[in-house]
Amino acid sequence: MNRNEILRGVKRVVIKIGSSVISHREKGGSDLVQGLNRNMVRHYSRQIKKLIDAGYEVALVSSGAVMAGRSRLGLDRANLSIPEKQACAAVGQSALIRSYEKKFEKLGLTVAQILLSNDDLENRKRYLNAKNTIDALLSRGVIPIINENDSVTVDEIKIGDNDTLSATVACLANAQLLIILSDIEGLFTRDPGKPVERGAEPAKLIGHVERVTPEMEKIAGKSRNLVTVGGMYTKVMAAKKTMSFGVPALVVDGLDRKVLEKVFAGKNVGTLFYSSDGKIKGRKHWIAHTLRPNGEIVVDAGARKAIVERGKSLLPAGVVGVEGKFEFGNCVRILDENQKEFARGLVNYSSGEMDKIKGMKTASVRSVVGPNFYEEVVHRDDLVAL
Repeated sequence: MNRNEILRGVKRVVIKIGSSVISHREKGGSDLVQGLNRNMVRHYSRQIKKLIDAGYEVALVSSGAVMAGRSRLGLDRANLSIPEKQACAAVGQSALIRSYEKKFEKLGLTVAQILLSNDDLENRKRYLNAKNTIDALLSRGVIPIINENDSVTVDEIKIGDNDTLSATVACLANAQLLIILSDIEGLFTRDPGKPVERGAEPAKLIGHVERVTPEMEKIAGKSRNLVTVGGMYTKVMAAKKTMSFGVPALVVDGLDRKVLEKVFAGKNVGTLFYSSDGKIKGRKHWIAHTLRPNGEIVVDAGARKAIVERGKSLLPAGVVGVEGKFEFGNCVRILDENQKEFARGLVNYSSGEMDKIKGMKTASVRSVVGPNFYEEVVHRDDLVAL
């Protein structure tokens, strides 16, 4: 695909900077850090200034808070407890935002800090409030610097990593491009860090991905870098999320200081994840890719066909099984009889009620639940075929 065709329609950009891009490395190749590399912070501040001067709106998702806190608190060992990580985030976030603020202020730009948690994104009202805040900042030439609120979040409510967060922000902000700056050129056909076995093909950079396949997810390995979270796998899954919204995602080598210039010159750098097919918009994208499912509903072949091929609601008669615990209004995964997920939606019944009414015709459901029953287990307006 011609990169210039994509850039032609770009006005709003989300740039994610990974910890590995803005960290100092210890001598000897250790993956533990000595702190923020302020030269890289300065460099990307200048690069973003050039983009804004060229007419782009830029939101920044920057890792590095925990890393900066490690340095300040002297916690340079690999494994930290949750309270230690939260303490590092609390100390490091202020250092991170102050570093960006100083660099951008010298360039005549204003920044704003936005800290998000999964709770903020799963609540539709707070999700829209975050969207409106980002819109208001960008329209006034302010650079939102967005991070997860790591100082108070625990695993149950964590977004998990800034690749995922950057994809959510790109969709939330109606961006036309997501750029993920990493310490690797992009997605390769095999792990480029491992020795090539005799007779095997060397690792090759994949320039364009139109669909993320299960095989591609397997190729994307976890990071071996103690500074980063997730590695290439989270970047591939983030790109998969933006692709479903119709937003192109680029994974590029952020250690190449000219990489943004190359991107906006239309050069074929990194891996471009983009397809013009299968876009999910607005609220349904929020259901499919932001909400965390609380349970699972297994349906028969007829219900699957009605949902996928005819866009119908899920009725009690098509339900054959219920797994997990969920309440009215929760997001649930919808599986076929082979246990393969093919849809997600907001359910109108609790898991206990579903156990009682599964397989029933609508008339029978009334007698079990009472007059205030729902004809649909998941209404088509709240249902997304994946």
